[in-house]
Amino acid sequence: MTQLQDTFQSLRTYMNSQIIGQEILVDRLLLAVLCDGHLLVEGAPGLAKTKAVKVLSSAVDAQAHRIQFTPDLLPSDVTGSDVYRPENGSFYFQRGPIFNSLILADEINRAPAKVQSALLEAMGERQVTVGNTTYKLPELFTVMATQNPIENEGTYHLPEAQLDRFLMYVIIHHPDIESERQILKLAQNEEKKINPPPFKKIKEAQVLSARQEILNLPMAPELEEYIVQFIMATREPERYDKEIARLLRYGASPRGTIALDVCARANAWLNGHEAVMPSDVSDLIRDVLRHRIILSFDAKSEHISADTVLDMLIERVPMP
Repeated sequence: MTQLQDTFQSLRTYMNSQIIGQEILVDRLLLAVLCDGHLLVEGAPGLAKTKAVKVLSSAVDAQAHRIQFTPDLLPSDVTGSDVYRPENGSFYFQRGPIFNSLILADEINRAPAKVQSALLEAMGERQVTVGNTTYKLPELFTVMATQNPIENEGTYHLPEAQLDRFLMYVIIHHPDIESERQILKLAQNEEKKINPPPFKKIKEAQVLSARQEILNLPMAPELEEYIVQFIMATREPERYDKEIARLLRYGASPRGTIALDVCARANAWLNGHEAVMPSDVSDLIRDVLRHRIILSFDAKSEHISADTVLDMLIERVPMP
């Protein structure tokens, strides 16, 4: 195990001590940072989604900002805009909150399409264009967007093109009873100003070095072929099962192949594996692909979820 692996495992332990009962959220957020990707999180209010970004920003030497998405939000509220200087008749660019390293896009589906398009360029191209000028975003740039599954009034469906920009789509649930007890104790300690020992901040250079280590982690050719075959199975499900073909309308894009590969490598690296194991791939299939496949009308009318379809494919595509 390298020193960087040990550092990030310590970071995971620290985050889990502050965000109790949401181990999946912590792991996927770390994977998004390590893979240079973005995370879409769906969960009820009060499940520490905002706190997760705050705790991560306190442990990584990076600026964080929260953007509350609302129906009256404008693209310039996110990206920034040119501001007129009356004293000399010139303009200067006032940067918006998107120019931070860690962005929490809270209730992203409440913003209209014009805001979504502005965010799309930032997420996909790591840049913002205002007028005729393009501005680069920080090298360490991760968006964690949230959706509230309970309330749909006043929301806008995210376009498939934007959904595909998210590395993973994670669904989180309420913690169990033991975690709930620990959360209560943690909240009581915070009220009493009993703070945990400070975590030594991870430098941006360490994150970038970790990304290089992840890319160099070996993966067996048979496992790489499994990833390709699984993605092809989402596009040509009739090769495996006519019932799956009836439920699927469109399969995953090539971004799904790339995302599953890099996420599996990062998961193996974070867990201290010397090479990518089959479980590193299978554990992430649902989070990487549930937003990249489009179900048929039959599946929607029968209330069959994307996870159910992916589970059917997992059973039928042979794992090496």
